[in-house]
Amino acid sequence: MAVPNSTYTQAFSSAIANYRDSAKDDILANNALLAVLNEKGNTDPFDGGVEITEQVLYNSVAASGWYTGSDLLDVEATDVLTSANYAIKQFYANIVQDGLEEMQNAGETRMINLIKAKIQAGMSTAKNSIGLALFNSNTENGGKAIGGLQFLVSDSPSTPTVGGIDASQSSNAFWRNYSFSFASNSLTAGSSTILSALNLSFLNTNRGKDIVDLCVAGNTYFSYFEGALQANQRFMSAEKAIAGFKAYEYKGARVVNDPNCSATRLYGLNTDYAFFRPFERRNFTIGDRKDSINQDA
Repeated sequence: MAVPNSTYTQAFSSAIANYRDSAKDDILANNALLAVLNEKGNTDPFDGGVEITEQVLYNSVAASGWYTGSDLLDVEATDVLTSANYAIKQFYANIVQDGLEEMQNAGETRMINLIKAKIQAGMSTAKNSIGLALFNSNTENGGKAIGGLQFLVSDSPSTPTVGGIDASQSSNAFWRNYSFSFASNSLTAGSSTILSALNLSFLNTNRGKDIVDLCVAGNTYFSYFEGALQANQRFMSAEKAIAGFKAYEYKGARVVNDPNCSATRLYGLNTDYAFFRPFERRNFTIGDRKDSINQDA
């Protein structure tokens, strides 16, 4: 059977081939948080299911203690694991070429250039949309978008239900994040107070080697942080790169600015427990050409 438009098909296939393998890495490297997770191997695709399920260690073993000689040992089992379940969210960026564009760009070279430009526009859209969604509260786009840091790290730690676990129940206190409020501590946010806030926050979240290793700040709080460091330059470490992003180091954590983050928020994360879980067969993939059934496109 003859190909209806061999020039278009060859041009499309040639242009697409240059981007299939690079789309995932290009998008992951566009955001500091995703870049860190990818760097640590925490971009962990899942292979399917109704929801994305994560194992959570929430309790210590009760049957433990000191003993001497032939003392009887407690062998009673303790529930130590539960699961957090997250809904699957989907995102797309569609590129369209109509019949008029096809005629105006006849010839394989011009066609390839046009399609490449459209693919780059689609990838830029995906980068920007995913980057913004990383700070979502799980209500955007009618709840269809991913729940970002404002969902996972709440301003009111004892109220939300995250991953199906209700943090308002006292038995689920292990699931609450820490939140620092300048107002609640009778402070005014600024360069003179940001380090005091960080010091207290680090004390309340670090447990031995279980520590905050990444801080992501909006423009205002990041400018306060930079201002505080510049007043004491001899205590400031060299900038550290995160896959192309410049970051300061503070108490062992990398501090980076993200303009998608709310200007007056700074998130401290232990990325050992943060994962990006794309579906393994739809992990920033570029799909095949599809012909419209009711358009010349």
